[in-house]
Amino acid sequence: MKLFVLLWLLLLLLLEVNSEDSCTSNLNLKNKPLFDTSSFHCVSVWDEQGYILRYLQTDTKVWSFLLSAPNSNSFIGMGFSKDGKMVGSSAIVGWISNDGSSTMKRYYLGGQSSAQVVPDEGNLQLVNMTSSIIAENSRIYMAFQLSTAVTPTNRLIYSLGPNGRLPSPINYQLSQHRAHISTFFDYKSGESKSKIPYANLRSSHGVLNMLSWGILIPIGVMVARYFRQYDPIWFYTHTTIQSIAFLLGFSGIVCGFVLEDRLSAHVDKHKAIGIFILVLACLQVIAFLARPGKESKARKYWNWYHQILGRVLIILAAANIFYGIHLGGAGTAWNVGFAVTLVALCSISIVLEIRLWMTK
Repeated sequence: MKLFVLLWLLLLLLLEVNSEDSCTSNLNLKNKPLFDTSSFHCVSVWDEQGYILRYLQTDTKVWSFLLSAPNSNSFIGMGFSKDGKMVGSSAIVGWISNDGSSTMKRYYLGGQSSAQVVPDEGNLQLVNMTSSIIAENSRIYMAFQLSTAVTPTNRLIYSLGPNGRLPSPINYQLSQHRAHISTFFDYKSGESKSKIPYANLRSSHGVLNMLSWGILIPIGVMVARYFRQYDPIWFYTHTTIQSIAFLLGFSGIVCGFVLEDRLSAHVDKHKAIGIFILVLACLQVIAFLARPGKESKARKYWNWYHQILGRVLIILAAANIFYGIHLGGAGTAWNVGFAVTLVALCSISIVLEIRLWMTK
């Protein structure tokens, strides 16, 4: 009995190993592609999703590709783009249906909606009778050959469809992918680098909003609360810091609108909070211009209004900055950096608050 269990575990281990694909081992498929891939170059092009690409220029005007990916009951796609964007590119998409039948088609990605992704269109010329898609060892192997007189574009895009939502044979319309990546590929070296679209604009949007709403605004508030004994220096310092923060924050929000338009991103919550923060900031500017005199009875209520709106703005800004870091996939470093800055500002505020109460 123990021997049987041991053999069974060994068999499961072997099956698990066989379900893996890597460039360090020879590809040994029972169902061979329709062309020889034994001498192909091999590179991992999307580590997060386990995508592996084998390729070679197999003739003067023929480039051959074999894309391998885990079989997750989803379609897989490989696009060829002029500028690294998905819109305007042409792609090869394949999938294995639940009944075991395989399908691979060309698509032209004319827009963001499914209706604009048109099957059997695009500028990719496939070599006849060489395309095939194979399901083996829990992976999909999509093989195709392109007829082209020049080297294919080095801006390659990979996509992964939603689980269980395969294209219908009626119209072959694709559902919105659940993940995709744009890469820069060097056919000579086999180096594949992921390319983040509009990286500089993303950084500008994040840095400007973090510096303005997340850091300068709280510092300006601290100046107004804890340094009033240095009149009128505190007032001019406070208004200068807040004015600079407003201008930087406004620029950061403009960058966000431009980024949303260029990426066709769906960030409605993040955008709505950002607009609300900008509205609060504008109300603060209006309140500053219309503030009553120190001797006015309304000054007390104006102070309450000014302080409450300022605190709400700071809290919403901090939350939205963290949310933006999450949406942008900026990584742990941005989260930690901003969190450490907030902790430092809070610590300084606590010390100054204690000092203020002790001097009263």
